[in-house]
Amino acid sequence: MKKKLTFLLSFVCVTSVFSQNVFDIGIRNIEIFFSEPNWDDTLDVYYANDLGQRLIADSILIDGVADQDVGIKYKGNSSYNINNTKNPFNIKLDYINNGQSINGYNVLKLSNGFRDPSFVREVLTYEMARNYMPSPKATYANVFVNGTLIGLYTCVQSIDDDFTNENFYERKGPFFKVENTGIQVSGCPPGSNKILEYIADTNCYQKIYEMQSSNDWTDLGNFLDTLNNHFTEVESVMDIDRSLWMMAFENLTVCLDGPINSIPHNFYLFKDNNGRFTPLLWDMNQSFGTFTHGLPNPVQVTDLQELDIFHKDNDPKNKLTTQIFSSERYKKMYVAHMRTILNEQFVNNNYLSRASQLQQLIDSEVSSDPNAFFSYSDFVNNLNTSVGSGPVPIVGITELMNSRISYLQSLNEFTSPPPIVTVTNNSSVLPHSTVNIVANIQNSNYAYLGYRFKFADKFMKIQMFDDGNHGDGNAGDGIFGATINVDARDIQYYIYAENNDAGIFSPERAEKEFHQIAVVSGLVINEIMASNFSEVTDQSGEYDDWVELYNGGNSAINLNGFYLSDNENDLTKWSFPNITIQPNDYLIVWCDTAGSSQSGLHTTYRLSSDQEEVYLTDPSGVVVDAVHFVNMPSDVAYARVPNGHGIFTHQLHSYEENNNTISSNNNLQIESKMRVYPNPSNNRVYVLGASKRIEVFNILGKRIYHSEEEVDSINVSEWNSGIYFVKSGRSIVKFIKH
Repeated sequence: MKKKLTFLLSFVCVTSVFSQNVFDIGIRNIEIFFSEPNWDDTLDVYYANDLGQRLIADSILIDGVADQDVGIKYKGNSSYNINNTKNPFNIKLDYINNGQSINGYNVLKLSNGFRDPSFVREVLTYEMARNYMPSPKATYANVFVNGTLIGLYTCVQSIDDDFTNENFYERKGPFFKVENTGIQVSGCPPGSNKILEYIADTNCYQKIYEMQSSNDWTDLGNFLDTLNNHFTEVESVMDIDRSLWMMAFENLTVCLDGPINSIPHNFYLFKDNNGRFTPLLWDMNQSFGTFTHGLPNPVQVTDLQELDIFHKDNDPKNKLTTQIFSSERYKKMYVAHMRTILNEQFVNNNYLSRASQLQQLIDSEVSSDPNAFFSYSDFVNNLNTSVGSGPVPIVGITELMNSRISYLQSLNEFTSPPPIVTVTNNSSVLPHSTVNIVANIQNSNYAYLGYRFKFADKFMKIQMFDDGNHGDGNAGDGIFGATINVDARDIQYYIYAENNDAGIFSPERAEKEFHQIAVVSGLVINEIMASNFSEVTDQSGEYDDWVELYNGGNSAINLNGFYLSDNENDLTKWSFPNITIQPNDYLIVWCDTAGSSQSGLHTTYRLSSDQEEVYLTDPSGVVVDAVHFVNMPSDVAYARVPNGHGIFTHQLHSYEENNNTISSNNNLQIESKMRVYPNPSNNRVYVLGASKRIEVFNILGKRIYHSEEEVDSINVSEWNSGIYFVKSGRSIVKFIKH
């Protein structure tokens, strides 16, 4: 049972834009208080000792919210200098007080912008990257120590257990930070200090890999053995898709202080629950051409603008590039991902619009930064032109990218037309059946289907055929098919197709995004709310999590002998009593452990909003329906749309109502005459057919915009990426902000 709690909060609003999370784009105010008067000298000593020591701050205020006994140290390599007043910080909130955090985050990493006059590179690149791969969140912060302003920083999410739980649905696993130390370990063979090289003696790894988990050196050794010596089996130990996205993004944005250069360092390796290591993007403060090591001297701007898309493909010092680019298929997949990023972020100048918005946001903070590394005019100019003197000035972002866009678009890899993929599976399918996934694929000589049934699973890959034997119609007609067996969970899938010159994914953001097919019969799990804090009360007035069943058949179903469970290994966890659900009717089951002590239906278990499955099983032991979900937001439902037979999507709840209606307690309805265009959008949306004043709510139900008079468009450029709801009168339309 879960009672609604009401808190009276007293706080100081110190951010210039709407914010509900420490990493929402805005300007945090971080105030650090040390009792140690020589705190800077102490932090310098700790940095030099390199033992992980932290100085305890008596307190820290983050936007007016206080924490005590926080551990702080300096971080960085080239960005740290003992003579700097403005050095980068690593703040560990739970260093002393276990569980202390802000918005669930225990660590904040503050970068000082030492090589970025524009002060947008780090925030901008991470924000773009999150559209395609797991990447840290980042925003801005004014940092004060003992009441003195140190300056403006970027505030970046740490890649740690919280990060992996968000992005991999798994908190723990072999986890390494990859750094270039250049240190040769005594007793190890020559060359054992090279990153991503295989050495049989795993003790030799311990100077170039910082283990973030338990004693997992053997796992790392097995991965490196396969990468180096058994590359045809690499997909069993490496998430190749996420690797290709990362490599494509870094090359496109000319971020050479990372794994695609001659020294493949500054990234993380995490082994997921499927046994595959994923390289994770990190240290993007020198993106857009500010790191030039590994390029011929003297470095010219054209070297950056025309960086080879397969940079270091023949460099024996980089096993990541040489091994992956040895595969023609991986090269085509890599180019397909780069093409997607290029078209979605750069050809349309989205990157420039966003960079300009970020600069407008921080303009006054940059101009008043007492310890800035660059002048205010450098800040303004570096968006478009090179800044600084010497052999390697810092190239302007548009100076780099405008020419780079033209260069990439002139390459054969980008001018060669890829296949055209049209997905044709639109209808739901029955549980425990054999299904043909088909697509119209033109200009292709090879295609594969990637499919899975759970977010936490890896996509299984099988070849698609145009041979008339895989539900694909006639042989040679351009319709490709593949046959799979399904259980009771919805199908998540994507398609990759290629010809001799180019490849393409459908959807183009695969594997991060995917198509879905609902797997349903008449009786379904129709809606779930696994984090119900203030939306719907049960018969006792309590805000408990709930599952809604819907009978879409023509006959009543008696549920006596049916089971509801959250455990695949214990499908009989909770049994239904002798109760009947009528045709086109709903039934609510409260997940709160109350059992039979309260009126209504109450299970003996609760749901987890982090990651959970719900199974509905009939008396013969057959799973009728099953749903897997992850990271369920508070007071947001997960529902089949269209009602009873569609795929699951997040929405405002429609408790015991048709899910074709996105609703809240005042029964809002989608009306066909109201439209939001373009949808998705990253700049401005136009609202067509609104009957009166407009309100906009985020996915957590908080109103973030309202008009005092009728408007026809809304500027959404500074909003966070995510799902929003535009309301006018009793109409509501969902739209996505990229």
